[in-house]
Amino acid sequence: MFVKRDIITVYKQTILGPIWFVVQPIMTTLIYMVVFGNIAQISTDGTPQALFYLAGITIWNYFSESFNTTAKTFTENANIFGKVYFPRLIMPFAKVTSGLIKFAIQFTFFMVVYSYFLFTQEGAVQPNWTIALLPVYLLLMAMFGLGAGIIFTSWTTKYRDLTFLLTFGVQLLMYASPVIYPVSTIEPGLMKDLILLNPFTPILEGFKYAFLGAGHFSWISLGYSAAVATVILFLGIIIFHKTERNFIDTV
Repeated sequence: MFVKRDIITVYKQTILGPIWFVVQPIMTTLIYMVVFGNIAQISTDGTPQALFYLAGITIWNYFSESFNTTAKTFTENANIFGKVYFPRLIMPFAKVTSGLIKFAIQFTFFMVVYSYFLFTQEGAVQPNWTIALLPVYLLLMAMFGLGAGIIFTSWTTKYRDLTFLLTFGVQLLMYASPVIYPVSTIEPGLMKDLILLNPFTPILEGFKYAFLGAGHFSWISLGYSAAVATVILFLGIIIFHKTERNFIDTV
């Protein structure tokens, strides 16, 4: 019921409806191609710019959507929580699940563009067996979005100032992750070490490597991301359960 609500109510009175899920990555990709591809001349590891940016945007948007929606769980649903009891975690889980539907639409569009380059431009992309790890990448992004989101929503019940950092913080995190640039273009040094320590880096690089053949894949790096995601989710659940006991008094 909550998943249905999240999907239908948002676009119920819109003209384009779910098409907005496709319009957003299209416009974002075009802007990145102009600004980062043509003006800034940032390398895309020899892959078509449209595919490189679209790949990063597609997988990143799932985390961004999951985090932004779950981060408002307590403030947006205070009325429901105050009237009837049910396991509160159902609400953020519903947000992450509804995000999968949006991801499926954007991923389908990505595959349409991907198929064009795959069958019309020989050697433009080099898919490999790691495509089978797509569910793993999605699971990790869901864990990051859910864990960080429920930590954030727990803190905002007392510290409303944090809501102003939500959108700004996600944008900064995106630029600190290899969404619009490949790790290979960064010179060895402190900056590259910090980016490699970013737990999103193995997921983004792995996703691009699977479909485009560009990027980097490592079991060790993927294991590192999985460990960090597990810790964040575990801490998030603990903090969430502690907050839900008396959040009605502070919201």
